[in-house]
Amino acid sequence: MDPIRASDGSAGDVDYQPIGTVYNDYRLADSRIAAAVHKALGGAQTVLNIGAGTGSYEPLDRIVTAVEPSATMRARRPAHLVPAIDAAAENLPFDDGVFDAAMGTFTVHQWGDVHRGLEEVRRVTRGPVALLTCDPTLLRDWWLWEYAPEVINVEISRFPAIDTLVAGLGGDATVQRVPIPLNCTDGFNDAYYGRPEMLLDVRARLACSSWSLVDPTVAAQATKRLRDALSDGSWDAKHGHLRRQPTLLGALVLVVGRP
Repeated sequence: MDPIRASDGSAGDVDYQPIGTVYNDYRLADSRIAAAVHKALGGAQTVLNIGAGTGSYEPLDRIVTAVEPSATMRARRPAHLVPAIDAAAENLPFDDGVFDAAMGTFTVHQWGDVHRGLEEVRRVTRGPVALLTCDPTLLRDWWLWEYAPEVINVEISRFPAIDTLVAGLGGDATVQRVPIPLNCTDGFNDAYYGRPEMLLDVRARLACSSWSLVDPTVAAQATKRLRDALSDGSWDAKHGHLRRQPTLLGALVLVVGRP
């Protein structure tokens, strides 16, 4: 059975039709994070990008095949990238072992059936599979938990356990925590660890899909708690050192499976 898809074809629990309108403004690939992903692909020349979105992390020096179920995200891919194929991870329209490597960035939490998706990715890939994701066991370790626990709990419920990814990819796997730069250009929640004011921007929050999955009243209350803490100085009293911390080892991890 194919995964249930939203109004624009999005797989998983989020409809990317509204999110896609702001994604390219706030979710720009960070070159330092991209370098870690590209290094994990080794010498692969043909690369499958699953849940490719707008293609922000796709390498430009390889032959890339992009798969993206959301029509909104496919339409927002830049002209210099290959058009994305309308398909989901759980049902990849490719023969066995046709790709040297595969990658996926911030995508596994959107797969309706993670186990089936991993089986499919491994089936069509003869080399490494690099998945950039979040470790849900680490998501309560940073300050957003104090102000928006409902958002963090949603993220924890969505991201697959790292052990699940490792087991599903088979073979040998490594798990590497990826440093998040203070001036990270990719606006996922943790990227604002030293720039908390960014999460007062409704468009920045919209680009982080977890905010769209909590009740709007709850999201507004969380935003108010953060705004008040910034206004009265309590955020800076507890966390102000992060404004000068060049990187954060947060929940961002790179899982690389090799057959």
